This record gives sequence, structure tokens and C-alpha cells, in this order.
Amino acid sequence: MTLRFLLRFGLAACLLSGCADRTAAPLAAQELDFPEASSGLVEQKGGTASKFMVAAANPIAVQAGYDAIKAGGNALDAAFATQLVLNLVEPQSSGIGGGAFVLYWDNTAKKLHAYDGRETAPATATEDRFLAEDGTAMRRPQAVIGGKSVGVPGLVSAMKLAHERHGTLPWADMFSSAIGVAENGFAVSPRLFRLLEVDKTLSQIETPAAHYYLPDGTPKPVGTVLKNPAMATTLQRIATEGSDAFYKGSLAEDIVAQVRDTTRNPADLTLADMAAYRAKERTPLCAPYRRFTVCGMPAPTSGGIGVIQTLGLLEKFDLPNMAPWSTDAAHLFVEASRLVYADRAVYIADPDFSPVPEQGLIDRGYLADRAALIDPAGRMAKAEAGKPPQKGTYNYGPGRDFERPSTTHISVIDDQGNAVSMTSSIEGAFGSHLMVGGFLLNNQLTDFSYDAVAEGRTVANRVEGGKRPRSSMAPIIVFDENDQIVAVSGSPGGMAIVPLVTKTLIAMLDWDMTPQDATNLPNILMFGPTVLLEGGTALADRKEDLEALGHRVRVGNFPSGVHAIGVRDGMIFGGADPRREGTVMGE
Repeated sequence: MTLRFLLRFGLAACLLSGCADRTAAPLAAQELDFPEASSGLVEQKGGTASKFMVAAANPIAVQAGYDAIKAGGNALDAAFATQLVLNLVEPQSSGIGGGAFVLYWDNTAKKLHAYDGRETAPATATEDRFLAEDGTAMRRPQAVIGGKSVGVPGLVSAMKLAHERHGTLPWADMFSSAIGVAENGFAVSPRLFRLLEVDKTLSQIETPAAHYYLPDGTPKPVGTVLKNPAMATTLQRIATEGSDAFYKGSLAEDIVAQVRDTTRNPADLTLADMAAYRAKERTPLCAPYRRFTVCGMPAPTSGGIGVIQTLGLLEKFDLPNMAPWSTDAAHLFVEASRLVYADRAVYIADPDFSPVPEQGLIDRGYLADRAALIDPAGRMAKAEAGKPPQKGTYNYGPGRDFERPSTTHISVIDDQGNAVSMTSSIEGAFGSHLMVGGFLLNNQLTDFSYDAVAEGRTVANRVEGGKRPRSSMAPIIVFDENDQIVAVSGSPGGMAIVPLVTKTLIAMLDWDMTPQDATNLPNILMFGPTVLLEGGTALADRKEDLEALGHRVRVGNFPSGVHAIGVRDGMIFGGADPRREGTVMGE
């Protein structure tokens, strides 16, 4: 490895641990609203391997992925086995009650596939779904909890579609580890306990309260062995009968009944909505960045577009010769992100309902023109959506949504060179808080805009029956000039996903960092007009410098969950976000 590589590695570790002697100003809890509560840092050492690697948000789940590959499975089998265990050990974030976006690289065919398992609105859903009787938007807690926010779950359908085309292990084998965890239990982790502790509603809803809490309303303590026989039964049925066991029959009936009969926002989900759901294969979105090719998911997620746009906006600047998170680098990153968010608010929605100018948004000429708006010497007064080259007429207004995803990410490279980058979600922590069959149902429909019209123009991401809400999930795979994988990455974090993933890629591609080093690198995020610098790190010392450039800056902690894998000189390197409790495993 180069001296530059080693120097960068040491610098990032210093930034994370806070080599400078200072005290970061705390961030008031009410100022910014995070998807999940922060539960501190857990030291991660990353890992290296020569054959395969699995990276995800919990060691028990990573073990399941590792075991799947050792049993002869490929990267896709391993990712799905990992996901099913995450449903149990990280129930606040993802599961079969939610959806996913999956990128799969078939190394033999040298082809990238993109699978859309995003949830859909019930057929009868209308654009006033999240408006109160007086026409104003519902308060977030009112909208999120209960049946109205639940979309038809897409994860199981996406698993079926991708596995039928690429899987190696028998379908049922992917479920065996999760069934074992559900039957035998697992120890409640500090992070799960913390999230149960801060949730104000889950303990008041009968089924999840009985599962996660003691009779006095306090969470079951750290270390408690938590079994889930209902989930074991659910998983065994899907393993034996296939995906129809989820979308039809008694389980579908139970899901519909839970949504329609709940006392909290009962809604209009039907058995016909469940039976009609289909995951989709879409065309991956790819674009150059320096000597690399960066590929991600297309709409209805804004994540792939956003990561590619951010990198494209920054390409003209000499980031490789800037120190990681120097004031100059941080300022450029913030300004590029602001332009990306402006485009996102206007243009991104379900492409089956509203045309999305994807190629125009990542067009190199368009991005060059947008990059010219970035002034290295100061903050632009206002970041507005651009006018990308496009076919047809687009006259959309900027929407507003509740997006607050509680999400997870899985990265896998197998011993045949196949790879998966998979981000999945049930939206806000513990989703809709409705539980059926041992799993929680999503609240993804609050990712729609609650305005159907803005500034006199139609909002592309408005609620419509059968429509997929816009997402920010950004599973990414990066290739070199020879179509060899360089990086696999993604993260949870709601609207913060794009800067979280882009930060990691810049660190790996421009600053020669290992995946663990890149993941450790402090986070810079944008929440409206506010820039958030990660507290307890040397990055917080950039606050005054960035304020001098015109930014409004706060210091605080955000529970990102980047899981990244990199390939260099025939070796595989893995990184797990220290802000959660994941790990990497391979050989």
C-alpha cells in the first residue's frame, strides 16, 4: 500500500476520535429530527479477505450471510439470508414488512441488475391522504403511526424476483438462519434497547408492547434473550410455500386486517392490493467519475441519481489534493449537496406515474453548468432546481414529505466475484408500529409529498393509488476502467443517505482510504438550511470557518449505518459504521 494511503488512514482515524483538544457544542434535540436515535460509537476495525466479504449492521446477521456463502450460495443468497436475520435483531430498521432496492453484479455475465422492491400505495389512495380536515398537513407523529402510512410491502417480492433469476441456494435455505434466531432467540443489544427506550408510542400498542417491553412499560433489558415464535412460523411458511404465502392467504389477510382495524389511522389496504404487488427489474443508472464508473438505482429512489450528481458536480474540483474534510473540501461538498437536494425535490418520483429526466439530471454538460454555480469563496444565496436536458415537458413543483427512514444496508462480494449492494427499510424507527406475524409493518407512504400542488405546479411525488413513494436509498457499486469492482456501499439515513454514501466514495476514490477508514470519516449533512457537523470529532472545529463562508452550522451526532466493501490489488477490504453495531466477515 502507498504511503499516501497509510497517511490518509491515520488522518481519518484522528478526525473520528478527535485528536484536537476541544469540546464540541451540543446539538439541541429539537433542532434537527433524526430517523433513529444515536446510540454512540462502537469501535470497528474493519477486515480483509481474499475470497469473499459480508458487511451489515449486526454480527448475527453477518454470520448468516457468511454461512450462506460457505454453503455454496452466491452474494444474492448471502444478502437475503443477512436481511432476514436483520428483521429480527434490528427490527426498528427493516424487514419483510417493508421494501428494498437491490443492485446485483453478475460477474460471469458481466452485467449489473437493479431490482425495485419499493412499497406501493393502496389502489384507493388519494392525494389528500396526509391532510387534516382543515386542509393542513398532519403532524408527523399523527401521520406516521398506524394504518394510513402502510404501503404494500415489497421485500419478499423483490427477493423472489431476484432469486429466481440469480440465486444459487434453494429458496428455503435462505430462511434457515433467521428461523433459528426466531426460535432460539438473541440477546437484546444496547442499540435496540436504546431505541425501545426513546420510542414514545411502541409500548402503548398491544402486540409490540408484549414482545419488546416488560409489564411496567420499560424495554426488556440488554442481554434478555428475545424469542419470536410468531416470526418463526411466518418465515417457515414463506420458506415452504414461496412468496405467495406472504401476498395471499391468511398472512395477507392478517396484514390487511391490522391496517384496516387498528384504532390508529385505520386505512384502506385490501387483499387485492396485496395480491397485485410486483417487484420490478429496472435499468441501473451509471455515470463516470474521474477514472471510475459509478452505478446506482434509478427512480423511484433519488439516491442513485443524487450520488452520481454530487460526484459529477465535484469532479471539476481538485478533491484528491485537498485534505479530507478541510474547510475547502467541506464547503464544496455542502454546496454540491444543496444543488442535488433542489433537483430532488422537484424531479424525482415514481417513473411509472411521472416522467423523471434521469439522464438529463446526470448529463455531464448539465452538471458542468450547475457546478459553475458553486463559489469556493462563499455560500450561494439560494440553491434552486435546474433545467436538465430532457424529452417532453416537465413542470413540477417542489414537494414536501415526512421522509424519516429507519433503514439498513448490506454489502456483499462472493468468491465468484458477484456482488450485492442492498438497502432496505421500514421507514421511521419501528415503522408504523403495527405488528403482525412477528414483524413490523412499514410507514413508507409518508415518503410521499403531503402537498399535491406547490407554487402553482403539480408535485411529482404526490400520493396516488398504486404508486411507489420517492426514496433516498442509494445502494452503489463502483467499477474501474476494466469493469472490475472497486467499491460496494450504501447507508441508512433518510434524506441524509446521499451525502453519507457520497462521503464514503470520495474518501475511498479520491483520498485512498480503506472502507473502514472511509466509513469512520466524520459526517457532514444538510437539513434544510442547516449544515450538521459530527460532534466529538476534529471536523467540529470547522464550524467557525464554514460559518465565515455563510453557512448555518450545528454540531451533533447522526446514526448513519454505512457498510462498505472495497477491492484493491486482489484483496477485499470491509468497513462497518461505528455509529451502529455492525461488522464485516469474510475469508
